[in-house]
Amino acid sequence: MNTTSWEREIGPFDFLLCSDFWPHGEVSRKYGVLRHADPFAGASDRAVFVIDKIGKIVFSRACPLDQLPDLEETLDVLRRS
Repeated sequence: MNTTSWEREIGPFDFLLCSDFWPHGEVSRKYGVLRHADPFAGASDRAVFVIDKIGKIVFSRACPLDQLPDLEETLDVLRRS
């Protein structure tokens, strides 16, 4: 699900969302979740990062490809931020 459809599904939000669509892998690489050496090389881990207004990472969670990040945990962090 891309960022736009995710926001339509459970939004709207009062904050910006980022999706690593183009250029492919740029954001994943910068945050250390781009896979390099397995059958899924070139894909990113399922990862969530919450970044505050000054650019500090206040929450991060990476999950195996077969597991989704906990939506309620992420939403709780966003509500507190």
